[in-house]
Amino acid sequence: MLQPPRISSLLTTPSFLPSQKDKQNLGRNPSQQVMLEKIEKAFDPEAVIEEFEGLTMDAKRVQIETLKNILKENGEAEYLKKWGLDGRTDPESYSSCVPVVTHKDLEPLIQQIADVLGPLKGRGSSAFPIGNGKALSFIYGSKQFKTKGGLLAGTATTNVYRSDQFKKTMKSMQTPCCSPDEVIFGPDFHQSLYCHLLCGLVFRDEIQVISSTFAHSIVHSFRSFELVWEELCSDIKTGTLSTRITVPTIRTAMAKILMKPNPELADKIHEKCLSFSNWYGLIEELFPNVKYIYGIMTGSMEPYLKKLRHYAGGIPLLSADYGSSEGWIGANVNPTRPPEMATFAVLPNIGYFEFIPLRENDVANQDQSGLESALIPVEPRPVGLTDVEIGEEYEVVVTNFAGLYRYRLGDVVKVVGFHNATPELQFVCRRNIMPTINIDKNTEKDLQFSVEAAAKLLADEKLEVVDFTSQVDLSSDPGHYVIFWEVNGEASEEVLKECCNCLDSAFVDAGYVSSRKVQAIGPLELRVLKTGTFQKILDHYVGMGSTLNQFKTPRCVGPVNQIVLQILCNNVVKSYFSTAFS
Repeated sequence: MLQPPRISSLLTTPSFLPSQKDKQNLGRNPSQQVMLEKIEKAFDPEAVIEEFEGLTMDAKRVQIETLKNILKENGEAEYLKKWGLDGRTDPESYSSCVPVVTHKDLEPLIQQIADVLGPLKGRGSSAFPIGNGKALSFIYGSKQFKTKGGLLAGTATTNVYRSDQFKKTMKSMQTPCCSPDEVIFGPDFHQSLYCHLLCGLVFRDEIQVISSTFAHSIVHSFRSFELVWEELCSDIKTGTLSTRITVPTIRTAMAKILMKPNPELADKIHEKCLSFSNWYGLIEELFPNVKYIYGIMTGSMEPYLKKLRHYAGGIPLLSADYGSSEGWIGANVNPTRPPEMATFAVLPNIGYFEFIPLRENDVANQDQSGLESALIPVEPRPVGLTDVEIGEEYEVVVTNFAGLYRYRLGDVVKVVGFHNATPELQFVCRRNIMPTINIDKNTEKDLQFSVEAAAKLLADEKLEVVDFTSQVDLSSDPGHYVIFWEVNGEASEEVLKECCNCLDSAFVDAGYVSSRKVQAIGPLELRVLKTGTFQKILDHYVGMGSTLNQFKTPRCVGPVNQIVLQILCNNVVKSYFSTAFS
């Protein structure tokens, strides 16, 4: 099987695929302007890689220059003026004058901007160059809306997918999406998903890559395929689109793809579907020329990798680059590594980066006798991109061209090495994703490990966890963790009780364990949900304007998310309390 070239994930990013309007701003960054001109003239992978190598070899100088460009370009911004930079653009002046901030700090300002312009949320998807073919891309455009100022706004992914530059680049990279725009921008994502699958089957021999922004979306798509495959085969056999598709524009576009009946193809797909054992190798069998499956597979997407590998069979999984709504961060320079081992080389020209060490410094207060009377934890000062140390964990702080200054992303990363002079990062988890009850400090990663350990107990009954989330229940004293599971079948009472105990004992955080032993935290509760509960949560978010390719299951549902919490609680069918610490 063909393997993608090293560093080829650099070839498309939102920063290099701006809309026509965005080019005026992005073009002011000299490095981005050079990259943009290269893409618009002719797509040359070697030139892009050469540019990347040059930037990373001189990362420190590039970072200083990038900060200088950002501050020169945005020097008249009210936010920067109030901190007294007075035209200075050096890192020392910048870090001493401008504070490190969180989303909460900026929320009032963000709302002011949203009232005038509207937010651009989400990220675009990248692709690797392949042979002449098509991509089955599960991508969806969100609804656009008008801001109070009257401007049309929408998600960043929607703007990327609508841009002519995106389409030109995908075509030049020989990865055009097999679905028409009417499907991508359809108003009903259920209908769009069905048609994505149908287009993929019609062009099955031409499909060379399967992708989406997040691994969850790919898994969700093929779970849906299990339910509708016979209907899809019928559409292909008769050349007539299912009556479930009611959007006129989608029906018109799909009529051009289903131009005539194709019973031979329909029978071939039908025969393959009947031969599957629990749908193992579904993707590999249906799409014989697929080289790899591509999307974000780290962090909160890791729980879906087992199911995705089940569907993929022998097809490699390639983790996408490291980015966020606030900006691009790094490129996956070793894309053939398993997603769990993915590392990302920071792009030094895409923004100015700082890193807060996660080792706490304890500063002792001294009383009049000179004795240490108290220890006050003090958060370490951020360090620069090239000053990080291998093996240490940090929280990422970003300054970008779009107007964020020393903004804490909340991402915890580990430095695992350097690519030339720029660090290679491994994503660890989101910081403070789970509220605490006592002195416990569990993270999203800890929750994931706990669920993975307990889910192994379901294997004997040939069952699996479809999805999960959690809640801290403080309605009783002491408070306790609640974990919600959706399982793809009926598990025995005995196994579910074992799972509950395993979930509780699998948390190894010292604060949690000691709190459980002294009953400062109550027994963990496992609540088993009705089939389709997480689909209802997805529908809720889509109804609020999100898209399937942006969706992430919330791993901890707090009191501010009452609607999701209500969906969960209304769909509980069984509940168990742990006896692990009894």
